[in-house]
Amino acid sequence: MTRLRTVLLVCALLFTAAGCELAAPGRTEDQEKVTILGTWTGTQGDQFEKLLKTFGIPYEYQGTAAQREVLLSEVQAGEPPDIVIMPGVGELAEYAHRNRLKELSGLDIYKKSEYGPPWQPSDGAGSVYWVPLRADLKSIVWHRKDTELPKSPPSLASWCIGMGDDGPSGWPGSDWIEDLVLQRSGPRAYERWVRGELKWTSEPVMGAWLAWGDLLAQDKRAAKAALLADHRGPDDSNGLLFGKGDCTLEHQGSFAPFFYGKRAKEATFMDSAELLPGGPYTVEAHEVTGDFAALFSDSTQARKLLGRLASQSGQQDWVDLARVFSANNKVRPRSGDVEGEVAERLTSPDTPRCLDASDVMPPAVRDAFYEATLLTLTRYSEGKGRGSVEDILKDVQKVQEAQEENPVARTDVCSTPQ
Repeated sequence: MTRLRTVLLVCALLFTAAGCELAAPGRTEDQEKVTILGTWTGTQGDQFEKLLKTFGIPYEYQGTAAQREVLLSEVQAGEPPDIVIMPGVGELAEYAHRNRLKELSGLDIYKKSEYGPPWQPSDGAGSVYWVPLRADLKSIVWHRKDTELPKSPPSLASWCIGMGDDGPSGWPGSDWIEDLVLQRSGPRAYERWVRGELKWTSEPVMGAWLAWGDLLAQDKRAAKAALLADHRGPDDSNGLLFGKGDCTLEHQGSFAPFFYGKRAKEATFMDSAELLPGGPYTVEAHEVTGDFAALFSDSTQARKLLGRLASQSGQQDWVDLARVFSANNKVRPRSGDVEGEVAERLTSPDTPRCLDASDVMPPAVRDAFYEATLLTLTRYSEGKGRGSVEDILKDVQKVQEAQEENPVARTDVCSTPQ
């Protein structure tokens, strides 16, 4: 007791100058829980925790759709999670720029040779602050296996569209715009746009926006319904594609089968280029997205857990357990034609891959992008669409010009065929 009183007295005397931390008697770092903040909830969150439990490292996982707000609050309170997992590398870049993240270089957390571009976890200047833990394919359209596909770009009535989400709404609309920019104008223009080198009112962006708008203009009531619908479908449903409506096509990422439930085996996909409004187009590239992990902590246990998650064996276990996809080119997909086709597009060197544009943009620009898609749907549902697009994009451009230099812009947004 005498030694404990002495330590407490020293802490009291020195606290204001340097701080003092007293570990609980008999408690070691190995017993401390690694705190993890991610976006996966529900079934996906449960599956992720099943994987975490196999590592034998104490952890505490929090999944939330409001991740940006939760993380910002915890950082401001001085209690950030040890590990954060998010799709927004643009947001991670802001934290790295403010020296909030721990560099992963030299920690043996990942093997660079196992990740081809644009998955290689670098900020373009040689520093490494994040590593992809999960990958998904976009630039695809889901349909029922027994559905006959249209021979020309389909009408609005054929599309299952929902903008709603528990977190930021509007991102499904940004996926439409991004895919149209990519297939209409190619990877080079797409990357220049993401880096802020092309204005939002330039032809590649404006043309894509108007092509989407021409689709929305076909039915004002359908446009309004899309504005209000949840992208996952109504509660207790099998997603939008297998819902009560008459739609037969869904422009959605490779995670869509999670929403289809038991009917997922009835769905398949094709490249989106042939079906996008204003097309058909040639497949210029595949848009991809990922969930990237970063360290806010120097904890040995946190580094160990992240290393397990990023390892080939950890990635393979997750793929086998939860039917997810990995950016690691050593990981085998689950058996099945659909899984194999997705995995091939995620890792093949033959066709360029481009990271989701809004994920790479600075958060303020990303949020303005989402809001612009919602406003576009609103205007078209009111019959005022086409004439309002330029003003909507001018407002996003103002947000773009108000940002500091985006650190992510130094890295490759798109890969190139080998």
